[in-house]
Amino acid sequence: MKRLAIVGMPNTGKSTFFNRLTGATARVGNWPGVTVDLLGAKILLGAQMVEVVDLPGLYDLHGFSEDELVVRHFLENNPVDLVAVILNAGQIDHQIAIALQLKQLGLPTVLLLNMIDEADKLGIRIDTRKMSEVLGMPVMALSAKYGKGFNEAKQSLTGMLAISEQRPGLKDLREKLAQDDQVEEQMHAVLSHSVQLPIQLPESVTTKLDTVLLHPWLGLPIFFGVMYLLFQGIFLLGAPFQDGVEWLLEQLAQYVIEPFLAPAPGWLHGLLINGIYNGVGTVASFVPIIVLFFLFMAVIEDTGYLSRAAFLMDALMAKMGLDGRSFVMLLMGFGCNVPALMGTRVMRSRALRLLTMMVIPFSLCSARLQVFIFITAALFSPKHAPLVLFSLYMMSFGTAILTALLFKGKFKSTDPFVLELPPYRLPTLMQLWLRGWQEVRHFLHRASKFIIIGVVLVWALTNLPPGVKEASTESLSGMLGNWFNPVLSPLGIDAQMTITLIFGFVAKEIVIGALAVVYGMEGDALSHQIGASMDWVQAYSFMLFTLIYTPCLSTIATLRSESRSNLYAFGVVAWSLGLAWIVSFAFYQGARAMGY
Repeated sequence: MKRLAIVGMPNTGKSTFFNRLTGATARVGNWPGVTVDLLGAKILLGAQMVEVVDLPGLYDLHGFSEDELVVRHFLENNPVDLVAVILNAGQIDHQIAIALQLKQLGLPTVLLLNMIDEADKLGIRIDTRKMSEVLGMPVMALSAKYGKGFNEAKQSLTGMLAISEQRPGLKDLREKLAQDDQVEEQMHAVLSHSVQLPIQLPESVTTKLDTVLLHPWLGLPIFFGVMYLLFQGIFLLGAPFQDGVEWLLEQLAQYVIEPFLAPAPGWLHGLLINGIYNGVGTVASFVPIIVLFFLFMAVIEDTGYLSRAAFLMDALMAKMGLDGRSFVMLLMGFGCNVPALMGTRVMRSRALRLLTMMVIPFSLCSARLQVFIFITAALFSPKHAPLVLFSLYMMSFGTAILTALLFKGKFKSTDPFVLELPPYRLPTLMQLWLRGWQEVRHFLHRASKFIIIGVVLVWALTNLPPGVKEASTESLSGMLGNWFNPVLSPLGIDAQMTITLIFGFVAKEIVIGALAVVYGMEGDALSHQIGASMDWVQAYSFMLFTLIYTPCLSTIATLRSESRSNLYAFGVVAWSLGLAWIVSFAFYQGARAMGY
């Protein structure tokens, strides 16, 4: 099977091209010589199967950031039949060097000038035929976002793969990677022969928008206003879909599953209905909310606004020993902490990486989001629920800021912050669909690994030893809850909620499923039971603890692998657990002292 590697700078539309080329067939895998997982897909190009690998964005093949090393190590250790270099046609003058560096390696290469529509609007004219002659490689202009020129680019890739008879030797490739001669001279030669740049670029819509969105005083309030509207939209649009899923699950249980399992022994009926079905079904009802969250975040990121958020926050983050990239990683953590931790590899300074990784677990990830949506819907009115959720996001930032301020002296960094602000772009429906589907599939994959095992274990704890009343003090869960009661009761967290926190240590996706098992209910019945068993002060204290305390096992494992230090990973876990207790204690006892 032949292999096609996609290489390019960040913000060149590389991922958009990859998604359009591969559709929804992408998967995460690992390759020899590379310490990280990369996105890849096997597709049919012409008459042959081709493995397409999307490599991290990089600025210089001979640079030394983690992403640049990943690309080099991949090329050094994995035979490649063809490289597709994706460049931003509107910034061709300072991106062409990447193509020349790859040409020096002797790799068969196709140059794809993406975003040609934006280059046209800027008055940039590129003669692809002349550029192809000078470079000695096919050059195609396209817009991966809208599909313009995509079929021609795909045909060029197919043709090049068909005629490539022999892969370059890895030994020769390793030797050539040590050379960096004449790249600058070649770059000027290519540009002078084939590119005409206007004397002055016209004022763009991006420039006009940035005068407002990047305003020194208005920029941050606008950003937090956008985030608040995002949460309002999630509740407003997601509630009907969530109700619909709950109704379908109730009908399925009443008319299909219950009659089918009626002859089953009582213990098996309880395990399958009160354990697995109620637990998994309760989590499944939140999938529409998760889908909307990822879609909205995809819009913010794909429009280019997320980079502006990093720019706006850089001055504040610098006072905490971080920079704008750290803020972007925090926002990435809203989806899942694990890829956000891995994203810190773009930072050259180890101290900056360690401090950034220390604050990322405080990001309110999608698994925590479903817990908070469930509890806020059960305890708060539709008017107040978005405010409560927004306050938890602000608390997420607050705990991250506090952590950075306390530990910045331990992790001092002088790594400069360099950020390229892409122009504002409206994402297409296809982009949103592919991005949303990948994120949701990743969430479901993670959830499915833990939820079934988790709810079965919770059911066993609440029903064993045999003969005890379900979830009573005589059950294993009751004993466990009572054992932790002296520690958590000052926070307003009872024995039943304690069980969910214990399993939440494995994965936060289990928390809602565990509640369904502990109370033997799902849907509206479970919401009403939660609303009756605690008041809003207890509920908010529980959510604060869930937000801050020990991250899931996947996050801990990633902290360990990325830091290469057991002591560091243990320290992060101990700090988050202690901080969670202090914050929840202060809130709960303070609220009670004020008469709430």
